[in-house]
Amino acid sequence: MKIAVYCSANEHIDPDFFTITADLGRRLAERRHDIVFGGCNMGLMECVARAAKNAGGRTIGVVPRIIEKNGRVSDYVDVVIPCDNLSDRKELMLAQSDMAIVLPGGIGTLDELFSMAASHTIGYHEKPIVVLNAKGFWNSLFLMLDDLQQRGVVRGDYHRYIQKAENVGEMMKIVDFIGR
Repeated sequence: MKIAVYCSANEHIDPDFFTITADLGRRLAERRHDIVFGGCNMGLMECVARAAKNAGGRTIGVVPRIIEKNGRVSDYVDVVIPCDNLSDRKELMLAQSDMAIVLPGGIGTLDELFSMAASHTIGYHEKPIVVLNAKGFWNSLFLMLDDLQQRGVVRGDYHRYIQKAENVGEMMKIVDFIGR
């Protein structure tokens, strides 16, 4: 499968997230899954790409021109898909992937998660989204989603299209099941 990985481009985050991300990238590559990512050479984006490449995997970087202009393109990209802006990047990453994994991240990662989830609810695609809740990073997100679900403002049951894995082992079981 081609798996979109949405994650932080920040270097100054919990070091455990880099260890977890490297483990995930290696395991995905060992199972011959391609990584589709934002193409940046910073933070967890660079970490997952490096780990996948070092394990013999293939990476596809969807790179906004501003990242290229600023010299921030990862050296671990096999296929570069240039785009104009972040909206294009989200659309291209969705088109290039069979599913998405969401790792720790900030506003951009949330934007990618919710854009993909919203397009799923409307019926544009049936691609699964799996959030890696490493060290409880996304606990508050799931509390908010549960609250929105209870208030009736989320279309359908969000659990049908946003799944949660608490660790890399659980994530790989989900990925293996989806990939069958």
